[in-house]
Amino acid sequence: MDITAHSHDPFGEVPPAPVPPRATLESAGEILRALAAPVRIAIVLQLMESGRCVHELVEALGVTQPLISQHLRILKAAGVVRGERNGREVLYELVDDHLAHIVVDAVAHAEEG
Repeated sequence: MDITAHSHDPFGEVPPAPVPPRATLESAGEILRALAAPVRIAIVLQLMESGRCVHELVEALGVTQPLISQHLRILKAAGVVRGERNGREVLYELVDDHLAHIVVDAVAHAEEG
């Protein structure tokens, strides 16, 4: 499909969108891959409300502790979440709100379909 044929630009072709540097695109791809599992999406939705410990995520999501821990490692490696030790527990929280918006928008889009 040629999007320029449907353009509302009265002067001709639409200029190409600027392309970020390759490193930025690769980093964005890593983040999106980290968010690509249903359990990880659910974890991000839980962490939007407040920081949570592993046992709280286990209880809220109804999955095993090893599975939650595995998904948290992936999210942490991608820079989506960070963990702060508090005694014997680690409190996990989102690194920033941008990631929550990505997940909320994806969920909203899926619910519209």
